[in-house]
Amino acid sequence: MKIAYFDCFSGASGDMIIGALLDSGLDLEALKNELSKLNLSHYQLDVEPVIKGAIGGSKALIAVDQEHHGHYHRKLSDIKEIIEGSEIDDAIKTKSIAIFTRLAEAEAKVHRTTIEDIHFHEVGAMDTIIDVVGAVSGLSLLGVENIYCSAFNVGSGMVQCAHGLLPVPAPATAELISGAPAYATEGTGELLTPTGAAILTTQAVGFGPMPPMRIEAIGYGAGSLETKIPNLLRVTVGEALDRESTTGHHHHHHHHSVPEGHSES
Repeated sequence: MKIAYFDCFSGASGDMIIGALLDSGLDLEALKNELSKLNLSHYQLDVEPVIKGAIGGSKALIAVDQEHHGHYHRKLSDIKEIIEGSEIDDAIKTKSIAIFTRLAEAEAKVHRTTIEDIHFHEVGAMDTIIDVVGAVSGLSLLGVENIYCSAFNVGSGMVQCAHGLLPVPAPATAELISGAPAYATEGTGELLTPTGAAILTTQAVGFGPMPPMRIEAIGYGAGSLETKIPNLLRVTVGEALDRESTTGHHHHHHHHSVPEGHSES
């Protein structure tokens, strides 16, 4: 089974996820072709090579026409309609809607309201649709069946958003990573965004160190911050292995009684 491991040492955002997938070998034209099935206009997706802390990566550039999309405050029902009414593969529709639903649930909990009253704003709606559907489609195009994540570096400080200044992690992000391992590093700003958190936590089947795998491709997706730790998200794609085939001790059968996240050594 093909799996992907996301190493979130500098957090994650929607465009960092897409950048990492493109950097690991996802074809840009194939991704654009998938996204065109959404029948949305007035946006552009591109990728540029960047260097972050001496490491080369790819930055996904999503440009949304403000004039055209600036007037929409879309609700979850509007976003569901766009996705459900598209020609995208059913499995991708289901996963994308699940991610949006969790994002809306987190926002609703934070703002003490209902998921139907949550507006996706901050140019957000369009951007987030491209991020979410792009990430799900990209993983599917790469043939990835399961994803795993490291602990999340959430960042620190304050972040400016539509509601004014909020503490990092933004309240919706904090809600989304509930139950997942997370930590903070000082002086970084917002490393993990609500969209990044929603995409990864909705799909991850496990958290912790990299599971045993035969590595086939590695990609680095760049964020827009200049931080001491390079602002990159690393994705490692490969074939899942069982623990025995990585240790070489075929006669020592480790019965998988080890709790998630603890090493077997």
